[in-house]
Amino acid sequence: MKKILLIICILASLVVLAFQFKPVKKAVAIAKASIETPSLINKDSLTIKTRVNFPDGYKRVGYSKGSYEDYLRNYKLKPFGSKIINYDDSEYFWQGGHVGILEIPVPKNGLQQCADALIRIRSEYLWESNRKEEIGFNFTSGHYCSWKKYAEGYRPKISGNKVSFHKTASANASKENFYKYLNLIYMYSGTLSLYNELKPIDAKDLKIGDMLIKGGSPGHIVMIADEAKNEKGEKLFLLFQGNTPAQTVHLVKNLEDSKISPWYQLENDAVIPVSNYTFSSAKFVRFK
Repeated sequence: MKKILLIICILASLVVLAFQFKPVKKAVAIAKASIETPSLINKDSLTIKTRVNFPDGYKRVGYSKGSYEDYLRNYKLKPFGSKIINYDDSEYFWQGGHVGILEIPVPKNGLQQCADALIRIRSEYLWESNRKEEIGFNFTSGHYCSWKKYAEGYRPKISGNKVSFHKTASANASKENFYKYLNLIYMYSGTLSLYNELKPIDAKDLKIGDMLIKGGSPGHIVMIADEAKNEKGEKLFLLFQGNTPAQTVHLVKNLEDSKISPWYQLENDAVIPVSNYTFSSAKFVRFK
């Protein structure tokens, strides 16, 4: 009888230990993934498209030359191994979650945080595509602020949640003034304004340029940089992000699935860990 009780106690202890070590094993796996370089990476390549190969059975989804999707996919990267640098030139405390740094300057004012970096990328594409009249974003208050009116000299007068626009400056459509406009957007827009402003997208309709977002303070947002598809119609996506504090924009690893990293599977209302942030309930949006 004592022997039977002893065996039961040992088995019970092993069950408890198994449950205790399960989170530890997962933590170890994530730590290992953050150190290792995914096997799909071309270290000598300097664009998103050429930096990352697609898994077996997948092919890149085609987009027309000059499209926003093509623009993002071919975005230039710094040499492999480049570090994430904060706006004040210090190194970000964690360097284990990325496979590439995008060639996007980070202003020293610290304003270009996660949502702002994606706003900049979208705005620069519209500028370079001679679609400047489409550049415009809502403030968190809901008021729309366009580059066109800013270039004409209109500036916001802000009192609490009340915003009005008045012509108080000379007309100036220069690139230098364009970046002053973006600094204004960075100050009064963010994840919450984009969450409320932009059209939601179903996961089955996702494409390059769409974003995974959690609105709020703090919130977070990441953008789809590339897209691959297999014969079953199943899709995988690459993601990049800015962050807080303002820092270099980076292409992230998939720390949860090293077999397909840095590619991600994306689903509606799913828990999706991305680098050092976890989206608890996925919502996808698309720029207008």
